[in-house]
Amino acid sequence: MDKTKDSKENWLFIAWAASIIAMLGSLYFSEIKQYEPCALCWYQRILMYPLTVILGIAIIRKDHWISFYTMILSGIGALISTYHYLIQKVSFFSDHSLACGRVPCTGQYINWFGFITIPALALIAFIIIFLCSYIVWARSKEASA
Repeated sequence: MDKTKDSKENWLFIAWAASIIAMLGSLYFSEIKQYEPCALCWYQRILMYPLTVILGIAIIRKDHWISFYTMILSGIGALISTYHYLIQKVSFFSDHSLACGRVPCTGQYINWFGFITIPALALIAFIIIFLCSYIVWARSKEASA
């Protein structure tokens, strides 16, 4: 049995699990807690939700090369989450942020331990997915060389 292949599948599964947890968490906040998402939250959702499907298909088909695309989506999502977190927590960014629509992007529905907000949770998920995807991509590259 190829240990590298099993390892890649495990990393894909971890990335998929992170995307599922992030998706269910965002649905919990909006549908159960009734927190209306701001524009930047919607952009993060637009990038996170397809990752659940893409990574799920990759696991079923054992397609390790899909990790290149999940790296791109999660990288963009991490950048948006970082910006969103900065406009919530750093006054320089919040003073210069663009108008965000009906719900202000500077709003903080949750603020656990004084620093964990919804964009911080999304950022953690995007980083986990990016790192797992990078590991799978790098190992697939090594195996094909």
